Amino acid sequence: MDTLTIIATIVLIGGIAIGIAMGLPVAVAMGLPSTIAILILLDWEGAALTGAQRIFGASNSFALLAIPFFILAGGLMNTGGIASRLIDLALVIAGRLPASLAQTTVVANTMFASVSGASVASAAAVGTVLSPPMRKEGYDPAFSAAVNAASSPAGMLIPPSNTFIVYSLVSGTSIAALFMAGIGPGLLWAIICIVVVALYARKHPELRSSAARPTLGQAFLVFLRALPALFLIVVVIGGILLGIFTATESAVIAVLYSFLLGVIQRTLPLKALPKIILEASKVTGIIMLLIGVSGILGWVLAFARLPQMVTAGLLGFTDNVAVILILIMVILLIAGTVMDPTPAILIFTPIFLPVVTALGVSPIHFGAMMVFNMCLGNISPPIGNNLFVAARVGNMRIEPVISRLWPFFWALCVGLFVVAFVPALSTWLPTTLGLMVP
Repeated sequence: MDTLTIIATIVLIGGIAIGIAMGLPVAVAMGLPSTIAILILLDWEGAALTGAQRIFGASNSFALLAIPFFILAGGLMNTGGIASRLIDLALVIAGRLPASLAQTTVVANTMFASVSGASVASAAAVGTVLSPPMRKEGYDPAFSAAVNAASSPAGMLIPPSNTFIVYSLVSGTSIAALFMAGIGPGLLWAIICIVVVALYARKHPELRSSAARPTLGQAFLVFLRALPALFLIVVVIGGILLGIFTATESAVIAVLYSFLLGVIQRTLPLKALPKIILEASKVTGIIMLLIGVSGILGWVLAFARLPQMVTAGLLGFTDNVAVILILIMVILLIAGTVMDPTPAILIFTPIFLPVVTALGVSPIHFGAMMVFNMCLGNISPPIGNNLFVAARVGNMRIEPVISRLWPFFWALCVGLFVVAFVPALSTWLPTTLGLMVP
């Protein structure tokens, strides 16, 4: 490595670290050091041409169209009352369990996430509906917010998942295979949250819902009301698996289905559409800017041969797969506390994927492990979006919520080890469906 490449690498890594530490927008923290680094390596004309090509190349992907459409579908579902119907169904499912409202929060977040793919929207919707009755039933408000924060990231794992779409773009893996790979870890996430709530209920046996238990007929009516929303899962995932449409086309189907469902059921006011579209556009703009900037970042990393050096360094330190996976998990856990999932995946996938594939780890398995890591970051201070949203909708300060969140966090860390060291949890389903080679 020549002197200019060394300087550019230092500027890139140091600049990103300093930018994130200063609290700059992640796109700026990634883009500015990447731009300076490419200017160090090339002349002005070459840097401008290469930078423009890389930004356009990173953004010019048909698969990326799925992101704005899934975001828009999530907004339509949230506004169109789908969340409330799924919460009613979750209450029927979990209503007989100890600490039933807390268990309902977990089940509702899991179901809403499975049709919207939006973990933050899920935390906002479920928390808004269930926080008042949980207070009325005597739940610790901080615990209620912690349950909501801990269970909502399941939406990043259970398809459809925008996070997996971004990972697919960077890693070159199949979106359909990743969607299927996320189901096992996503359900594991939900089960862990249910177990932690059950252990909490043993210490607080007074937590019982005073609401009348529904009759079989009432439960069936609730299920029928929620069935159109649940059918969206069949439409989106079934269509992909049967080859009727691609993952990108399934996102368009999700938007159309959500819109028609809201209009037919008269739960989606048409005057709300401009605001829904505007919010979806804002989120999409942020994600696409990050992806575009990642094109320059990826070029600098490749030019400096940083992924190869990291691979050689780690393999020179040890060739034990378990040790290397643990090291990567620790790094990603730390990174996840200060970075959103999208930039973290864009930065670390090109660095760590060559390492794990050299050791025989499937890119699909590594993707599930990486997204599980990012989910943990989403409930960790100081950046965790789900944590802050859950605290806000629960009208709580962040400090007491964090203290109630630790049992969930450590239990989910155990779940991360299960995902990492039991590959079948994420690879069995896509392999069985013929979406990946065993």
